[in-house]
Amino acid sequence: MKILRVIVTMDPSYGGPCQGIRNSIPPLEDLGIANEVVCFDAPDSLYLGTDTFKIHAIGPAKGPYSYCSGFEGWLQQHFERFDAVIIHGLWQYTSYGTYRVWKQYKKNHTVYPQLYVMPHGMLDPYFQKAPERRLKALRNRIFWHILEKRVIHGVDGLLFTCEQELLLARTTFGAYCPQKELNVGYGINEPPPVKETELNVFKAAFPRLQETPYFLFLSRIDPKKGVDLLLEAYIEKRLEYSNIPDLVVAGPGMDSLYGKKLLALAQGSSHIHFTGMVTGAVKWAFFEQCEAFVLPSHQENFGIAVAEALACSVPVLISDQVNIWKEIESMKAGLICTDKLKGVSEMLDRWIALGPDEKKHMKRNARCAYETYFTNLNFAKKIKESIFN
Repeated sequence: MKILRVIVTMDPSYGGPCQGIRNSIPPLEDLGIANEVVCFDAPDSLYLGTDTFKIHAIGPAKGPYSYCSGFEGWLQQHFERFDAVIIHGLWQYTSYGTYRVWKQYKKNHTVYPQLYVMPHGMLDPYFQKAPERRLKALRNRIFWHILEKRVIHGVDGLLFTCEQELLLARTTFGAYCPQKELNVGYGINEPPPVKETELNVFKAAFPRLQETPYFLFLSRIDPKKGVDLLLEAYIEKRLEYSNIPDLVVAGPGMDSLYGKKLLALAQGSSHIHFTGMVTGAVKWAFFEQCEAFVLPSHQENFGIAVAEALACSVPVLISDQVNIWKEIESMKAGLICTDKLKGVSEMLDRWIALGPDEKKHMKRNARCAYETYFTNLNFAKKIKESIFN
């Protein structure tokens, strides 16, 4: 059995869906399912050659729609080698371009691959309602009626990362009637053990964090993530509690206007630490040493960093706009709040009020939540069951 993944880019710096593909391929191969990827990156992209699976980089793409002139010809030549094709994401040429070629291929062949779409949250109503996205929302509505509706209704099914994503997708556009809605979940790799030498590097780079417990925000610095709410609530609680942990804000984007706003908001506080993007062993050291992970997003389809925290036995403090909040709540693996300042503030109150034994119990629950819902093996098994059974 062989699956073709179709995605605009596999550049690791884009994270999200391309990282999800990288995470899922090894356990799928263990189950006897081979994978290849076709993307619109340039054939001389620097990241190529570092993965263990085949990536066909046939770009570069052109324009905001990511049009790639050689894509349809490539698909026509290679469709016969695959049992299933998964389109990752919507609103770009990878979506309707794949569907159009597949539909024509079916007319001329008796054997053809199944076709699925994994929206990765791109059918979430947030993107049609957020005030700062008015023009993009209008573009998406036009694209929906002209192109994407045909894709959603015509493919064999949609693959969702969690139940909440599946339910929200039904509310965004009218005349939404996919043939199948499949909750296949999502997974991450088991965290690598942090070696003592690596931990020493972490300690040397951030000596202050060895002296005090800290909350960790680790994600892209973007208004959607609600970092401003977190800072405002934290600064307010810092005045109320002497025992509140420090706050670490780690992630790329501090050079943006929003990032500069955050720096101004935190000015004068020695308890808020901005680290920039952290990766590799340093990232895992941040997880392992923190008291709790915090993500008060206004919209989060899955939240890979949330799953990474759980895998490290770290309780998660998240908003109910992070789509896996129901799984977290059911396992008592963290605290849930609204994506409003009052909600974030009250969530910090609840955490501070917990006793040591309650926090230890929540740490155990965090790891159990990862093992129950978010391992790559579970994700791979659901993909196999959904597509090949």
